[in-house]
Amino acid sequence: MNQKLRVLIHGSGFAGQGHALAFRTAGAEVVGMVSRTESVVKDVAKKCDILYAGTNWQQALEELKPDIISIGTPGGAHFEAILAGLEHNCHIFCDKPITATAAQAKELYLKAKEKGVKTAFAASYRYMPYVTYARQLISEGLIGEPQETECISHYNLEPLIPFGWSHTIAQGGGRLNNNFVHKLSIILQMLNADVDSALNSVTGETRSDMQKAPIVNDVHDFRTRRNHIPENPNDPNLQWADVDSEWSYTVLAKLNSSFAPTQPVSALFKHSGLQPRFNQDSIAIYGSKGALHIEGSYAQGPLYYYDKSQPQAGWKEYELPAAITEALPPIETDTERNWACLAQEFTNDILGESFQPYQTFEDGWKYQEIIEAIRTHI
Repeated sequence: MNQKLRVLIHGSGFAGQGHALAFRTAGAEVVGMVSRTESVVKDVAKKCDILYAGTNWQQALEELKPDIISIGTPGGAHFEAILAGLEHNCHIFCDKPITATAAQAKELYLKAKEKGVKTAFAASYRYMPYVTYARQLISEGLIGEPQETECISHYNLEPLIPFGWSHTIAQGGGRLNNNFVHKLSIILQMLNADVDSALNSVTGETRSDMQKAPIVNDVHDFRTRRNHIPENPNDPNLQWADVDSEWSYTVLAKLNSSFAPTQPVSALFKHSGLQPRFNQDSIAIYGSKGALHIEGSYAQGPLYYYDKSQPQAGWKEYELPAAITEALPPIETDTERNWACLAQEFTNDILGESFQPYQTFEDGWKYQEIIEAIRTHI
């Protein structure tokens, strides 16, 4: 195909803008952006050099006839927009979660399969460079057979963040939808493990540490929501909304990994959104011969190796190979770069070019089944 793939973006916030950059980096043409507030979408589209900006999704689909729709709104707003795109036989790139419920996610997966279109599920922190490096080291047998893994993080988020989609499950909120999915994606990638094993073995619990949140108008981009925290939470005129999303979780699973032929890998995921950290957030993989420890909640690095045959040496830092960083898209920030990595594989697949396997709506549906299974153990 000589003509560029045409992409229509749904959402004008951080994700919508990030998706536009990702697809342009992948060589596609961003032909339009649609969002709910006319003044906002026109302003954002102008800043992003996108010629078409509107508030009517159906009209944009009919007028622009995109090859791909890219969904960058909160999860509760995905279902109808994706259904409309499928009716136009568009390929779908969707941020996590696909929808707020597993039933809807499965419906969209099956509908996309029926239509014969390609789908991409953007739990995309699996493209972090240290994840790629860890997978390489594990596949080479550096730590022997993987036996267990743990992901630990504490975010110390401000409890007075203004009420929004993150505070309600129906809108795709909660730490499982917006933190756990990335952690699970990272571990599955590192271990070359299958999501079905997680689905069949998962258990856990969640906790809501926040019962109410202040209502503040004019928060259009979640990156700036801290700027809108009320100065006086005791103001009698301040309005509050009930919160039903979880802000803490503990999850256990047994993962079938091609690198661990004798038994499943035990996995622990522990996250507290509102609690302070003492040590660094981290991801670790422990094996029969050694262990890997990566600092950062999403494997930002650095990476350390422990050799069980030489315990006196302790933990040794391993530098990231230049070949891994040189292969990345030229984007500095992690989230946007990870979206670009996925967008490249997705567009390559659509165009019939060489690509690496990526997560699809089938994965996204199963992730949502896992999340609902965890929530039933509250």
